[in-house]
Amino acid sequence: MPALGGAMARQPLTVELIARGALHHADRVAVTFGTESLTVKQVDAASWQLARAMLTTPGIAAGTPVGLLLDNGLASVPMDFACARAGINRVPLNSRLSVTEHAQMLDEVQVRHIVVGPGLEEHALQLTEHLPDLKLMSLGSSMPKAVPLGEAAAKESVAPFERSVDPDEVILTLFTSGTTGTLKAARHTQASYASVARNVMLNLLDPNPEDAMLHAASLIHASGVFVLPFWLRGARTVIHSGFDPEAFLNALMAERITAINLVPTMLAALLDHPNFQSTDVSSLRNVIYGASPMPPKLLERAMDAWGSHRFWQYYGQTEAPLCIAVLRPEDQRLALSGVAGVPCPDVELRILTADGDTAPNGVVGEIAVRTASAVDGYHDAPTLTASTFAADGWVRTRDIGVLDERGFLTLKDRTSDMIVTGGYNVYPLEVENALSAHPQVRECCVVGIPDDRWVEAVVAAVVLRGDGDTTEAELQEFVGTTLASYKKPKRIVFVSTIPKTAVGKLNRRVLREELGAVR
Repeated sequence: MPALGGAMARQPLTVELIARGALHHADRVAVTFGTESLTVKQVDAASWQLARAMLTTPGIAAGTPVGLLLDNGLASVPMDFACARAGINRVPLNSRLSVTEHAQMLDEVQVRHIVVGPGLEEHALQLTEHLPDLKLMSLGSSMPKAVPLGEAAAKESVAPFERSVDPDEVILTLFTSGTTGTLKAARHTQASYASVARNVMLNLLDPNPEDAMLHAASLIHASGVFVLPFWLRGARTVIHSGFDPEAFLNALMAERITAINLVPTMLAALLDHPNFQSTDVSSLRNVIYGASPMPPKLLERAMDAWGSHRFWQYYGQTEAPLCIAVLRPEDQRLALSGVAGVPCPDVELRILTADGDTAPNGVVGEIAVRTASAVDGYHDAPTLTASTFAADGWVRTRDIGVLDERGFLTLKDRTSDMIVTGGYNVYPLEVENALSAHPQVRECCVVGIPDDRWVEAVVAAVVLRGDGDTTEAELQEFVGTTLASYKKPKRIVFVSTIPKTAVGKLNRRVLREELGAVR
């Protein structure tokens, strides 16, 4: 009998994981959207039909980038699987962004074909005015000069087809700019995206067949990475077209939801809804958060209401999804003091000093990671790729953090968000946490604004609760009770809303521009 061993075994690719789920769970319900549902067998068949229809479209072959202009819906999962099976590099577009932003993204990756979902036809036609060579493929209503992709797919065979698949084949390009405004197109491969699914199942949740996850945020971002793990276990993906607090709370009960993924604005809206207290959450096991920092007071309210045993925090980023570190339910109270979690067992993590050495525990520095789920670089940006992704696999996250003596990671902030005021470094996140602890503060965001005296002045935008009547001086004094005086906001601006990115994160870049214009 030959000896086992030798070179490390190749891990299953994304298309192979999709095939496994289809084989094992054919008759189970895979996707629910409103009153409609699709079984695993139906999703599988639709994805093969869509894959065939796209590959027979002139100008499209394996490796071709194709834009997806789709809102959450019944076609979301079949469409994503179809692209992976066809080897198409899908470039998802968040419909909340403007035509100008989408045109810039499509031009950046040389996209010449986009799939258009129902209700987005007018937006797509406006895109062709910016990009005259853009070819449209419609999944919904017929459009002038558009390929009726939905109709064409319905006529295709549901039978699988064979093709050679390279682990390094790019199947997903995600745009990320953080708050800096610099557009970056991060590329996932057949191998790396499969590793994201394994990372989720190892560190956050490994679904049971009877489980169901509710998605109200756009599936093109963090929410979407949970679809493949649930597919692999024959569990349900329940999709809403958008976030409505009342509909969300109703679905928790009606669909017996076991897992949700929330950003702070969603959690706050649920807590403040009059139906919150009467909502039966007995089936809910995983309340996952981590796409943006969770204000401690908000998290404490939620844990007091639902129990800390349900909450899971992850720290990750587009370049190294999904989980770099995880804070499990038994440690959730540590999140109130800023702890992000323990580095995941499938992730190597180091804290780097300014000269690039590994920092000892207790020393603040830049977080660097090495993981199989990391993207393979940025599209057509060799300098930026080289500065972020080392040849030996390490990824510079540009996040600032520190490991304590027990190995728990605490985030300080993004290097790009750090404020240097009067020669001192101030991390906006810790000022925001201090402000959020005030009972009348509903939401806040802290940025650095150019200042003649301080170089940068710490400035805060604050949204008060409905009955809030506190003053700037009172909030400054409140922050001063927990933070050094140089960290107190030099100016506090009371606003009705704070600008956010398309995925609900605080948009510091836009806020800087707005506050900088108000002197």
